[in-house]
Amino acid sequence: MSQQNGLDQKNQTVEQTGKEATRREFLQGSLAVAGTLLASQVSRATASAEAKPKRPNLVFFFGEGQRADALSIAGNPILKTPNHDRIGREGIRFRNAFCTNALCAPARATTLTGMYSRSTGALSNEHLNTPLPTDIPIFTDLLHEAGYEVAILGKVHIRNGVEDRYWDYYFGHNNPGNNYANPFFKEGRKGQVGPEKQYHNIYPDDLTVDRALAWLEEDRGDKPFCLLVWFVAPHEPFFRARRHFDLYRQTTITKPATFDDDLKGYPGKPKSFVDAENKIGTTPTHVACGSHEGIVKDYYSGLVAVDENIGRIFSYLEKKNILDDTAIVQGSDHGYFLGEWRLFDKRLMHEPSIRVPLMIRYPKRIPAGTVRDEMVLDTDLAPTFLDLAGVPIPEHLQGKSVLPLAKAADPSFRQEWFYEYFEWPNPEGVRPHRGIRTERYKLIHYVMEPQEFELYDLASDPGETQNLYDRPEYQTLQQDLWNRLQKLQATIPERRVSATA
Repeated sequence: MSQQNGLDQKNQTVEQTGKEATRREFLQGSLAVAGTLLASQVSRATASAEAKPKRPNLVFFFGEGQRADALSIAGNPILKTPNHDRIGREGIRFRNAFCTNALCAPARATTLTGMYSRSTGALSNEHLNTPLPTDIPIFTDLLHEAGYEVAILGKVHIRNGVEDRYWDYYFGHNNPGNNYANPFFKEGRKGQVGPEKQYHNIYPDDLTVDRALAWLEEDRGDKPFCLLVWFVAPHEPFFRARRHFDLYRQTTITKPATFDDDLKGYPGKPKSFVDAENKIGTTPTHVACGSHEGIVKDYYSGLVAVDENIGRIFSYLEKKNILDDTAIVQGSDHGYFLGEWRLFDKRLMHEPSIRVPLMIRYPKRIPAGTVRDEMVLDTDLAPTFLDLAGVPIPEHLQGKSVLPLAKAADPSFRQEWFYEYFEWPNPEGVRPHRGIRTERYKLIHYVMEPQEFELYDLASDPGETQNLYDRPEYQTLQQDLWNRLQKLQATIPERRVSATA
């Protein structure tokens, strides 16, 4: 079968041709996002929202590289996360939640906009001084227009830190990992953000929650609030809070089954996978990733600190008797490799990298103890927040609210979805790729020459150890997934970006 794809710039559509896709064509789109349409949709959403009754408060805990299984409620045998678990135990937990681009800044842009990376132009961790396009609203813009007070605190790490958007309160940093010992933050109010300031001898997430609690205590009359608390732990270099220095000292960390696959030549994996440099103990640019045991223990310790800080906000909401009037959402920007194939970091389209937690607690609309297996995406977060607030969801959003799943399971909710990773070059040597994931199968396409592929049957091979690509008995499946991948990509408008933005 022919697996070369091209870009017809004249018609500005994505279609398969006999030409090879260049990196420039892959990184730059040709379908413009219609800014005037978005603006009109924002106006309609705002006008429709004005007549609504008082809405719930919203709290959004966003993890940094938190794997879907990095929760005790998900069965983790080592990590204990009682405050995370409470959200899922008293609300809904999704066992198949994913990100559509496993990299910090693009994933965070998707979360705020409800749009794929290729549609926002936020493709990578680069160009952090370039704002998101002004014609694309983020969900907090719509909430603010609908009468909410909005605040973002912690690790923002998206383009220019969304400092150009309106925030009633801003206390954020735009750094991937910040300085754990003496962190940097910018602070602002009422749409104005001040200069960066350094704080000394305080764990950054502790300081973030200190400021969040202080903001919650302020008088805002009868206005509802939307509070985004975005943690930096456990991002590399994985520094621990002092109170956790002895945590896991006596704990045994078991190697994943594929940890030693490098010693076997990475059977079945293409060269694009083998040559990636996100391997534990291989690169001096990631000195914190020198041992498997060290990464895992420090990673879990960071999440214990996150869990404690979630508990602090739970306690405040209970003390103020507003817990059940507040919808609490917990998710993460992407997953993380903890030694699978001896990998660390994310980026790749394999399950540890793309799977994320997603839980929502709001007893007025969500029965406690609800668990769902439908595939939900980071594109669904923005429409879900708008749904919780009773604000109309603009038509340009590419996800959909997950709240209907709280009432009943829906096998037709999503049968397949599109993944895409752009950043190149990058410190880990992970090549640009895209793919399709269905409930059972996954096809990964590395787009640079020589183009390479991985194909997995996730039902029989959840560990992705048997690459089925080009096996004769899978040719029909292979062609079908390729065709569906092409169609999925063609449905996602692509914003052209310059080489410097």
